[in-house]
Amino acid sequence: MKSIFTTGEAAEICGVSQQTIIRCFDSGRLKGFKVPGSKFRRIPRAALIEFMKEHNIPVDELESGKPKVLVVGSDCPPITKGKESAYEIKSARSGYEAGLLTHKFSPDVILVGVLDSDSEPVAICKAVRQSPELKHIRIVVSGRAAGKHTTELRETGAVIADDSTTIDGIMEQLV
Repeated sequence: MKSIFTTGEAAEICGVSQQTIIRCFDSGRLKGFKVPGSKFRRIPRAALIEFMKEHNIPVDELESGKPKVLVVGSDCPPITKGKESAYEIKSARSGYEAGLLTHKFSPDVILVGVLDSDSEPVAICKAVRQSPELKHIRIVVSGRAAGKHTTELRETGAVIADDSTTIDGIMEQLV
C-alpha cells in the first residue's frame, strides 16, 4: 500500500488541480515534506487522509486497506478462490492500458501475463522503474510471459512466477 504521494497523485485522488494541492501544501494546510535538495513535495498517507477528511473529500480510495493489484494480460498467477475480496483488483489488456491504469490506480503489485508482443512485459517493467513515483510497485511476470526475456526482466527487479505460484503466495512475500 502506497504511503507517500506526489502532489500530482494527491490532486488526482482529491479530484482537484495539482496547483491547488501545492498551494495547500505551501500554506501549511496540507502536511508533508520537501525532498532534500529539490522543490519536490511529498505527502504522507496519514496527512493526506487528514486533509481529505477536513475538507469533506471521500477517503474510500485511501482507506480500503486492501492491497491493490493490477492484472495485465492473460496467464497471470491465479487468485485463490474466496480470496478475491482480500485485494482491490483492476485489469488491463495491453501494455498501453496498463500504463494508464498504473498512474491512476497506483497498485502495490502488477501481475504481468502473456500480451500481444513478447517484449511488452519488459517495456512495462522499464517504464515503472524509470518513474520515481512508481518505483515502489512490485512486478510479477508469469513464466510464459517472461519467455526469452527472463534475465532482462529480473534486472528490472521483476519476479518471475512459475506455474504453481498464486497471487496469495506472491502477496505474502511482497506486501
